[in-house]
Amino acid sequence: MGQEGIFAMLEELYARLERSEVRHLFPEDMAQASLKSAAFFVQILGGPPLFSQTYGPPRMRARHLPFEIDGQSREIWLACFLEVLETEDARYSFPAEHIEGFKAFLGSFSSWMINVAPK
Repeated sequence: MGQEGIFAMLEELYARLERSEVRHLFPEDMAQASLKSAAFFVQILGGPPLFSQTYGPPRMRARHLPFEIDGQSREIWLACFLEVLETEDARYSFPAEHIEGFKAFLGSFSSWMINVAPK
């Protein structure tokens, strides 16, 4: 898939998030947010430690604590990412044998970001 594919995938994700109900959870500069997120995903998917080199240790749970993330917000974020992955084979060269594992990771990872108890 390579770094280029990951950056393209995250650019598409952030375009979807920009039009979503969770837009308010993201910085004004969605292009910059996309690049930062892509650096994280490059790193966790086995590429160079772009995120750590630029922003320090990921500590994603701590980085997301200032934002009120509830179950519905998580579902919207996850749905946007899963929609992007539906076109992955043609656009991002994501290895088919790893898609299901990555989707499972996204499900667990996004659940870990929830920091607001259900009402």
